[in-house]
Amino acid sequence: MWNDHELTKMVDGGIPFHMAADQAGNVGRAYGVWDENQGIELRGRFIIDPDGVIQAMEVLTPPVGRKMAETVRQIQAFQHVRKTKGAEATPAGWEPGELTLKPGPDMVGKIWEVWNPKMEK
Repeated sequence: MWNDHELTKMVDGGIPFHMAADQAGNVGRAYGVWDENQGIELRGRFIIDPDGVIQAMEVLTPPVGRKMAETVRQIQAFQHVRKTKGAEATPAGWEPGELTLKPGPDMVGKIWEVWNPKMEK
């Protein structure tokens, strides 16, 4: 209902992925977002990697919306780290094409020599 009657009007062409309904709350209970008192699921998003491991989650109360661009940015960051097999890490606010960090003992206490979020992009 939400996709058919609302999202298709807000997003040109609708959301490019399938949405599922969970009226019984089974998925919501499994992920810890089912509100028993109200009989609804809290707003949440879960980034699950190809191995089925939850890499990130965000749960918000109903009056607060999410920002899709941040979700996409985080997915791109997780994909980059996975592609490099953990040899690179993405700092806060990282966008594709920006500087990454090379984690390891040599980086301890020296991150600010390599990366500064106040630097102009």
